[in-house]
Amino acid sequence: MRTDSHRHPNSPLTAVRNLGILAHVDAGKTTVTERILYLTGATHKRGEVHDGTTVTDFDPQERDRGITIFAAAVSCDWDGHRINLIDTPGHVDFSDEVERSLRVLDGAIAVFDAVAGVEPQSESVWRQADRHGVPRIAFVNKLDRAGADLDTAVESIRQRLHPAPLVVQLPIGTQDGFRGVVDLVRMRSLLWADGRDTVEEGPVPDALRDEADRRRRQLEEAVAELHPVALEEFCAQATVSAQTLTRALRDLTRTGDGVVVLCGSAYRNRGIEPLLAAAVAYLPSPLDVPAVRGTEDGAVRERAADPAAPFAALVFKVTATATGRLTYLRVYSGTIGKGETVLDTGARRSERIGRILRVQADRHTELDRAVAGDIVAVVGPKTARAGSTLCAPAAPLVLEPPTVADPVVSVAVEARSSTDTDRLASALARLAEEDPSLVVRTDPETGQTVLSGMGELHLEVAVEKIRRDRGTAVNVGRPRVAYRETVARGVSGLVYRHVKQDGGAGQFAHVVLDVEPLESAADGGHGGFEFRSAVVGGRVPQEYVRAVAAGCRDALAEGPLGGHPVTGLRVVLTDGATHPKDSSEMAFRTAGRFALREALRASAMLLLEPVAEVTVTAPDDAVGAVLGDLAARRGRVSDSTTRAGASVITATVPLAELFGYATRLRGRTRGRGTFTTRPAGYAPALSTASRRTPVR
Repeated sequence: MRTDSHRHPNSPLTAVRNLGILAHVDAGKTTVTERILYLTGATHKRGEVHDGTTVTDFDPQERDRGITIFAAAVSCDWDGHRINLIDTPGHVDFSDEVERSLRVLDGAIAVFDAVAGVEPQSESVWRQADRHGVPRIAFVNKLDRAGADLDTAVESIRQRLHPAPLVVQLPIGTQDGFRGVVDLVRMRSLLWADGRDTVEEGPVPDALRDEADRRRRQLEEAVAELHPVALEEFCAQATVSAQTLTRALRDLTRTGDGVVVLCGSAYRNRGIEPLLAAAVAYLPSPLDVPAVRGTEDGAVRERAADPAAPFAALVFKVTATATGRLTYLRVYSGTIGKGETVLDTGARRSERIGRILRVQADRHTELDRAVAGDIVAVVGPKTARAGSTLCAPAAPLVLEPPTVADPVVSVAVEARSSTDTDRLASALARLAEEDPSLVVRTDPETGQTVLSGMGELHLEVAVEKIRRDRGTAVNVGRPRVAYRETVARGVSGLVYRHVKQDGGAGQFAHVVLDVEPLESAADGGHGGFEFRSAVVGGRVPQEYVRAVAAGCRDALAEGPLGGHPVTGLRVVLTDGATHPKDSSEMAFRTAGRFALREALRASAMLLLEPVAEVTVTAPDDAVGAVLGDLAARRGRVSDSTTRAGASVITATVPLAELFGYATRLRGRTRGRGTFTTRPAGYAPALSTASRRTPVR
């Protein structure tokens, strides 16, 4: 595979890696990051999650809860390379942080638990990386744990993630006796002695020679099946050299046709050096990824990772600190210096760059400039938000922003004291600015301020942030989920005439609609909206057809059951009529809106509620209580397996039934049960096809 780095071998960008650490919660992402920082000399003491001394989990809530909540950027140097790392959250409620990070990364290290293998959120973040086309290598962590098994973890990668796992290491020792690995590419041993941070290189142990030869042969065969150069050498020489194998592994990683699998124990500082070497060798530099694409005056433009090109950068994170507002950028092209002016193309305003900072979690080093390939924070922009494009004023460009998921849980919030009302409003606005997946609105009926987010924990963290950072006492209402409405059985031939005459030019529009359900796997089987026209003979001009479509979209905001958004339907405009003087786009848009509202009232409607896939790990003696509780919560069990002396139960449960589940599960399992969730779309809230009782 030919890349830009081959054409520019002397470019400093070939020595840059912009990488993310991805994993399920508790798989060891933050510990891996800490060990990388320690080994590269970026820190002088190993931070521990359980002690609250990690660099990347610097927020008080992260240290209190023992999980990563906010994506944290750090930088380090290794073997002549600059590595910019983003430690991402592993909890499903903070998947939007992962989405924004993946948008600006060139590669990633996926961390898996050697006992649990691929867990639900591991699979979710893997799919997110697939959507962004981010190449990955895999690190099977915690090989020192009881029940750890590399082969079982690799098989779960093969079955659940469906890549071709290319295992390049063989563990030396098992569980407590794990002390090193055999490097199958160069056929050498790498050992870490107790109490020492350095690795000792040596020959393959005699006891593992046969097994290492067998696994090296398996690796050669797997690579030869996927890579033509390796296949040619394998056929000619019946083996593949280490040099060819390395090139082939790099190509397969960057095309996504294979994933290199390494192993180790980050907690014991074993396996990190070869992981860093693999990240440098196999994952891409900014020159190895396609040029970023954006739009300029409606035309698609490409910007190469060239410091001499016009400046273009994407904002992926905004935070407020005690010293000011930090705007995190991925610079895709060009160079920016302190004091220069850039254009925020979304807000259409100029911003001055006051300071440029190299980020080390909550610590910063000031820079004079940032160039293509850099991930930095800047001080100065006042309106830029996550997804904004900052570019050279003389060469405007709009880069595609990260997608933002729709919130699924809401709570009502109010200040306990009337004197804190303005402070609360300011704090909520700041929260929504920093985290686009948080939405603040005012309920038009109750006048309450409603905060919506991705889950119960997401909202708990947001409210606690207001209390801690702003010192504002807040009352919080019971969480509510975001219902949807859909069409179970539609109507045909609904006629609607919009006629309005109040002096002067009137309004006239005549439309005939068919409404039917639209099945879509993208939203739990009830997704999307589709509009098409079947009008013949020009009875409704095209500009009026578009107006009818816009009116129908207006009507989707509130359904007839309880004012919830409507989804999962197809509307067909079958006929209509116009008036030579009184017809207009406004008239047909109004007709489309009222016609669809009337059609929905005449249709059999179905209430949808968000559901989640819940994976519960519980001791065998508590399985009965767990299953009974899931049934009481309207859960549908889809799988049950036994793993390392515990039962793992997978079920689909309505999100509304999961509030407070953590406390209930602890009580039923005497504190030994754990669970994880991930969104599973929407499902009917009732067994009947229609419902006429408003739901609020």
